[in-house]
Amino acid sequence: MDTSQYMTMFLEESMENLQTLNEALLTLEQQPEDMDKLNEIFRVAHTIKGMAATMGFSQMAELTHKMEDVLSKFREGELKVTEKVVTVLFRCLDTLEKMVNNISEGISDKLEIQDIIDDLHSIAEKGGSVENQKKEIAVTGDSNDNGAGRITLNEYDVNVIKQAMERMYNAYEIKILLSENTLLKSARAFLIFKSLEEYGEIIKSIPGAEELENENFEFEINLIYITTKEKDEVIDNLTNISEVEKVEVEDVDVENGKGNLEEKPGEFKGIEQSSKAEKGETKVSATVETKGKEEDKSKDKKEAVVHKKAHQSVRVELDRLDKFMNMVSELVIHRTRLEQISSVHKLNDLNETLEQVARATSELQDLVMKIRMLPLEVVFNRFPRMIRDLSKDLGKEMDLQIQGQETELDRTVIDEIGEPLLHLLRNAADHGIESSEDRIAKGKNPIGVIKLIAYAEGTKAIIKVEDDGKGLAVDKIRAKANKVGINTEGMSDADIKNLIFAQGFSTNEEVTDISGRGVGMDVVKTKIAALGGTVDAISEIDKGTSFIIRLPLTLQIIQALLIKIGDETMAISLGYIDRVIDYNEELIKKTNNKEVIVYNDSVIPLVRVSKKLQIETSNKNKKYIVIVRVGEKIVGLLVDSLLGQQEIVIKPLGKTLQGLTEYIGATILGDGLVTLILDAAALV
Repeated sequence: MDTSQYMTMFLEESMENLQTLNEALLTLEQQPEDMDKLNEIFRVAHTIKGMAATMGFSQMAELTHKMEDVLSKFREGELKVTEKVVTVLFRCLDTLEKMVNNISEGISDKLEIQDIIDDLHSIAEKGGSVENQKKEIAVTGDSNDNGAGRITLNEYDVNVIKQAMERMYNAYEIKILLSENTLLKSARAFLIFKSLEEYGEIIKSIPGAEELENENFEFEINLIYITTKEKDEVIDNLTNISEVEKVEVEDVDVENGKGNLEEKPGEFKGIEQSSKAEKGETKVSATVETKGKEEDKSKDKKEAVVHKKAHQSVRVELDRLDKFMNMVSELVIHRTRLEQISSVHKLNDLNETLEQVARATSELQDLVMKIRMLPLEVVFNRFPRMIRDLSKDLGKEMDLQIQGQETELDRTVIDEIGEPLLHLLRNAADHGIESSEDRIAKGKNPIGVIKLIAYAEGTKAIIKVEDDGKGLAVDKIRAKANKVGINTEGMSDADIKNLIFAQGFSTNEEVTDISGRGVGMDVVKTKIAALGGTVDAISEIDKGTSFIIRLPLTLQIIQALLIKIGDETMAISLGYIDRVIDYNEELIKKTNNKEVIVYNDSVIPLVRVSKKLQIETSNKNKKYIVIVRVGEKIVGLLVDSLLGQQEIVIKPLGKTLQGLTEYIGATILGDGLVTLILDAAALV
């Protein structure tokens, strides 16, 4: 079977499933009694196993299978969820992730997994104890085999059945005898399961999953089945399958009592896909809740069932989306060109049509932007696990609080923002948060809090990484700066704190695995600047540190102010511009040999853009000062004239001009002129 066409889907879904497992395991560690979460973990692990086996990745399937053995011990109450067990399961997930990455990169080397398999095996072996086995309750349905091949139910199964019965479902014990002439017993068993699952769920089966798959059984199958159908209908359904010789259906008699599974009104989550899991199918079907509308209408079972419409979506390759975006960008360029021609030649007849075209392109552009947007959740969801591991490694108690993960950003920004955030969080855990003893001595809560907050503000997205740790020591940073040759004279405390973003700058004397090599913070600054964003550090001793990242919501089409410097036309993103004021020589003052302007009682540094970019300019024309705000800094840019606001498409400068740090790209204006877009952050 050629599986290459499914490879992309397999890789994407595997990574998604592994992330789901990471999150679910974290929750389970904190809430060991959460059966819903346990069932979800079991289902997702089973899906990964099925997909890996289908694609022929046997090592991956084997490891997930061993992991399932441990999970099934949890489900049957034979094993308690402890930190040690969860840590081993996390090691499994990390190994599975490495396997997926190797497959993605075409590396065929097999990973050494024997240690993990041994650990899993020893956990699974220790799980079953006599005490737990006593808890098993034999089903009292009448059977002719005097107990041979009987199904025993543990507490979990009993609770599921009780819950189902309270919801007006029938629970049956079914005994099926196949004809002795059956050639493909496992195929026949598959048909039986498929037929039953159309109208209900199979809770347990003897023989189990592997015996059925490997045909390692005689001609008898025993099942526990939950359905809305009556006994006769179940018998008819099964006897219609060829090679089924005899069917016996009895009610499961479980003493009536309240199950200890927590219920929520209007939901029925007790019956999970255990039968699917036992048969090795990779599809996850809906629970009984959504099965057959006609059964729910039956006269004595008028149970209200909420049917939610399935979330419909399509996977699209990213390069197609990028191409779509480029085509829309071209459309915007030609639209501005048409508007220019129309105004030059005074073609009034074109105005109405151009307005319609402008509206349509704006909507199209808005739509393609939204398609490219992704919630920050796809980046944030890997951090809780990381902080949990760091907490164990550093021996500090830490709590990560995430807010605003639904904030959406352009996919290109999402792809790049993960690494800077990783550095900031590791830094907060290692340098920021103190040990529990130190925190208690300072009168703080022994558990350190790290917050990851995101929200949109105008055309920008703000991401904050905050901790309530010891804060940045200004004296220590100043001493280090002087040591490495940075002149700190005349610098404010805020400026000194931001020196931690200088290249190779680290105040950590020890080099650790977590941080302290001086490569973290300059990477953060560089990455964020490359995305057209800014990062600032705000800190107070013993109160904590806050890193504030400001990013553009999108990187392709922006509103910009067109300006003139000498004979050159340039653009500045409106996102940075605070206001524009008239230039007046009297406004300018000098301090520390630098030019500043005093505006609204605040002192603002002045940058003569012509001087900075080495462009000749005359002093005859009226000039303007564009006040830009980049993060916490405000600067006035002196320009020769203003040409108005326009929607522009950012085009990259290409490899030849990559070194020009003052520009973020170029654009094509309506008259066909290629114009450079100034990077306000770099000028500041």
